[in-house]
Amino acid sequence: MSTPLPWLKPGLVVGALAPLTALALQAATGALGADPIAIALNRLGLLALILLVASLMCTPLKLFFGWTWPLRVRRALGLLAFTYAAAHVLLYSVVDQGLELSAIVADVVKRPFITVGFVAFVLLVPLAWTSTDAAVRRLGFERWQRLHRLTYVASSLGALHFFLRVKKDVSEPLVVVLLLAGSFGLRLIARARSTRPAS
Repeated sequence: MSTPLPWLKPGLVVGALAPLTALALQAATGALGADPIAIALNRLGLLALILLVASLMCTPLKLFFGWTWPLRVRRALGLLAFTYAAAHVLLYSVVDQGLELSAIVADVVKRPFITVGFVAFVLLVPLAWTSTDAAVRRLGFERWQRLHRLTYVASSLGALHFFLRVKKDVSEPLVVVLLLAGSFGLRLIARARSTRPAS
């Protein structure tokens, strides 16, 4: 039996990586403006957060609308979010800080928004590492599920990192916060419905 919507996951990957390709081309041609590193860091971080929030919306879409296709792309969305987060961290560490460990540690310790972002990325690492069927079998589904609840913490910290980073216009961070709150709220509503005794 063929898989429904066989183009869905490849199309998602191509579409999600298109901004990364565009960013690389802009950087190569000097089209990122006066502060290219800051612009690239902002774009990579925002894309990582958008994809992470999108992965969290997959389950509510299934619970409330009965759509099954979001669950088929949830893992891909999470891994794409990690890809952008890793690119964000690498750009900061290698290009912005020149791999100067003392400067990076000082930033992490002294600057709250970098501290929060660093913790968010550290939490994403085991989630990406265990995003395989083999990892689910090795850990057992219940342990794997408990581990992947860290996604909620990582996404919340990512939103806080974004909010603290923006100095003036906080409209984009607020949109992210509202989407996260909506995702969490829908999950709580669905859980309440599932535990409500039948009348």
